[in-house]
Amino acid sequence: MAYLRNAKRPLEILLHNTRLSSCGGHGFSTWATKGTSFAHSSDTKVSKTAYFCWVSRRLSSQASSSAEQISLIKQLRERTSAPIKDVKASLVDCNWDIEAAQKDLRKRGKVLAMKKSSRTASEGVLALAQNEGKAAIVELNCETDFVARNEIFEYLALALAKQALLVENSSQQVPGVFSFGPECLEDLKFNLEHPKISGETTVQNAVTEVAAMMGENVKLRRGFVMSSFPNGVVSAYLHRSPQPGLGRIAGILSLEVESGISQLNALQKVGSELAMHIVATKPLFLAKEFVTSDALNNEREILRSQAESTGKSQMAIEKMVEGRLRKYFEEVVLMEQKYFLNDSLSIKTILDNLSKEVGSTVKIGNFFRMEVGEGIQRLEASSTEEPVAQAV
Repeated sequence: MAYLRNAKRPLEILLHNTRLSSCGGHGFSTWATKGTSFAHSSDTKVSKTAYFCWVSRRLSSQASSSAEQISLIKQLRERTSAPIKDVKASLVDCNWDIEAAQKDLRKRGKVLAMKKSSRTASEGVLALAQNEGKAAIVELNCETDFVARNEIFEYLALALAKQALLVENSSQQVPGVFSFGPECLEDLKFNLEHPKISGETTVQNAVTEVAAMMGENVKLRRGFVMSSFPNGVVSAYLHRSPQPGLGRIAGILSLEVESGISQLNALQKVGSELAMHIVATKPLFLAKEFVTSDALNNEREILRSQAESTGKSQMAIEKMVEGRLRKYFEEVVLMEQKYFLNDSLSIKTILDNLSKEVGSTVKIGNFFRMEVGEGIQRLEASSTEEPVAQAV
């Protein structure tokens, strides 16, 4: 009992040393422990009730204000997808005016995006867009796989791929396929219709705004456009695709028909299968004659070194080198490869069978394979020119 009496003392002291003018103008009483003289007003009970009334009202007001702030943070977060700490900071600086905070947040985001532009962005997606006779694919990079799976990031990637279809080949590259850098798209204007990023803007501003929302370095790295020949089709395959038009690895090729297109469905079916094969087997060259002399000499040197370690005669070594070169061609030359779904068939056999089905000779015009982030680490380490993932 003594313990319970002592526990009440701090509360009593707190209650009757607080001014209660907000609850009727009553005076206050000073309470003391048992056995000590004390003075109090005639309305001590009223004072205690008034104090609890004041505390309750204040706590209720604080709770209401806190709930409103949480609601504003949630609303602004939904509007912009910016990090919560940045959302709250903008609201506080703008005295909880959500419209002003949204403008402030966009300004903050652009500054933040520029600060982060030097950070490594090796994650991301490939986005594909196609129309009749043409396919475009772009690589949009970010820092983490988490952002790569964000719906706004994916929406922007698909929108950029559609813009890439407008890019025309102004260089003297192989007919039918060409690569381009981000500078080809940066100043193009286009309309976005996503709830969180909409209206007319430039490609560069759109990328910067999404970078601000994501809180990461976001950049358009590169793109490829392939056009079909007059009598041909373009086929593509995207691996690890979260939704149509997006993926992490892409294979694209064009098929040419010697005497006009017939059996279009058969061409498209085989084209898709061959695009999948390109993703799986990573060919570097279309045919033997396209293997570069540097690649061939390097491989021959490696094979000769391996053969010489066996201690056999020079004639035997040369035979071993030539035999292993045939194996090398089967690995890196598309037309020499075995079909990845059925190794009893070669790519040549598949094309021969397709030619018979459509009644005209069919051949592969061009192809390329690309993968998210390939070459980025090596590029940053060596500061050399960015590699082009293309084989024709």
